[in-house]
Amino acid sequence: MTIARFLCFLALAGAASAQTTLQVTSKLGRKFYSQPDTKGAVAEAKKNLAADPKNPALLLKLAQAQISIAEDKEAVQTLTKAIAISPQDGDLYTERGHRYLPLRQFAKARTDLNRAAELTPKKMAVWYHLGLSHYFLSEFSQAADAFQKAVETAPSPDERINATNWYYAALRRAGKTDEAAKALGAVPPEMTNQAPHTRFYLNLVRYFQGNMTEAQALPAEPSADNKDDEVELPFDTVGYGVGNWYIYNGHPEKAQEYFRRVVKGHVWLTWGFIGSELELARKH
Repeated sequence: MTIARFLCFLALAGAASAQTTLQVTSKLGRKFYSQPDTKGAVAEAKKNLAADPKNPALLLKLAQAQISIAEDKEAVQTLTKAIAISPQDGDLYTERGHRYLPLRQFAKARTDLNRAAELTPKKMAVWYHLGLSHYFLSEFSQAADAFQKAVETAPSPDERINATNWYYAALRRAGKTDEAAKALGAVPPEMTNQAPHTRFYLNLVRYFQGNMTEAQALPAEPSADNKDDEVELPFDTVGYGVGNWYIYNGHPEKAQEYFRRVVKGHVWLTWGFIGSELELARKH
């Protein structure tokens, strides 16, 4: 999955209403909901599907509409129907595996993404999300193997930088410090990102390389009343990465401080949010 598409799928957590559905209750006890279908995308996709209910392309379009309003639970159900019709479609397994991740169903994600890897082994999104499934299950060596393939198959500098960030994190959490240092070489000094709004990924890698200070890499922390997903995403990602750095270097209390700051936000689908939540849950 591209970074641009990931940004599009971020959603707000809010109070339950007749127009939203409960998606997941976190291990910290927070409940996260979908958004209302204010633009009618889901309604339109359902209408189109009704005319041809066994069309996998229309099922995928419905799933994508559901994802756009954080109806991940519903998207999984839709994708399951599509997979029953097209069981050899690796993209469907990739998408369903991806959706299991924010639902905190990491083992199911791993199963789907392993199947996707058998069917479409040359796609970066498969390896990237497989790496995340292993990572969130604390299977750090397996995560590193998947992230290495994500780095190797990345279609752009932005994706390569993002995958390198996670490859490094997985190796460090696996205790493979020397390999982690070498992994950062995938982002040489002359490499830069292409999309301005994803600069924070590069900054995080430069921080791990020792070429940027914590203060320089860390975006401004969102205010308590912030509702802008793209303001929170950089802080969640870098905040989690910096917290991890403190774990690697023997400062768990400082790491926990960062993780608590991340989960004060509302964008429950970001990987930094999920990672911070899992670290805090281990302390409960």
